[in-house]
Amino acid sequence: MKIKPLADRVLVKIEEVQEKTASGIYIPQTAQEKTQIGTVIAVGEGTDKVKMTVKVGDKVMHDKYTGTSVKADGQEYLILSMKDVLAIIE
Repeated sequence: MKIKPLADRVLVKIEEVQEKTASGIYIPQTAQEKTQIGTVIAVGEGTDKVKMTVKVGDKVMHDKYTGTSVKADGQEYLILSMKDVLAIIE
């Protein structure tokens, strides 16, 4: 399935959470915090008021409790508004 965001929306693939600490201790999924970093998969066209400043392949940081979670082809994605993207990670 192909997902194409509209207007000022961005489709982000959520980065997997590390299940083990550096010292080798496993963290149960119930105790893991949802990551706020992801990779841009698709970008909308933007609007007259909102210019799209990210491109496909950018690694971005986003607000914690924003966006719409979507599952497609066994992967978890997040559809965000451009205003919810906080930074591009270089």
